[in-house]
Amino acid sequence: MEDQMPVAFQIILSGGNARSAALEAIGFARKGDFAEAENSLKLSQKEISAAHHIQTNLLQEEAGENHVDISLILVHAQDHLMNAITVKELAEEFIHLYKKL
Repeated sequence: MEDQMPVAFQIILSGGNARSAALEAIGFARKGDFAEAENSLKLSQKEISAAHHIQTNLLQEEAGENHVDISLILVHAQDHLMNAITVKELAEEFIHLYKKL
C-alpha cells in the first residue's frame, strides 16, 4: 500500500486541479470571457489526462497479474478523478449555453 500512496496522491492532485480549472472556466464564461474559459478547459483536460495516465498504468499492472491492493486512499483518488471528469463535461455544456446567451 505504501507504494500506492504517491500514485494515489498524484491522482487526487491532478483531479482536484482539473475540477478547479473546469469551475474557473464556467466563471470566465459567465463573464463573457470565452477565450479564458477555453484556456481553463484545456488546463482541466491536461490534468485529467495526467491522472488518467496514472490510472491506466494501475490497470495495466492489474491486468498483468501484478495485483494492486485497493486502499481507501486509492478509492478516494478514483472518486476525485471521476468527479473532475464530470465537472469538466458540465463546464463544457455551461460554456456552450453562455455563448448562446
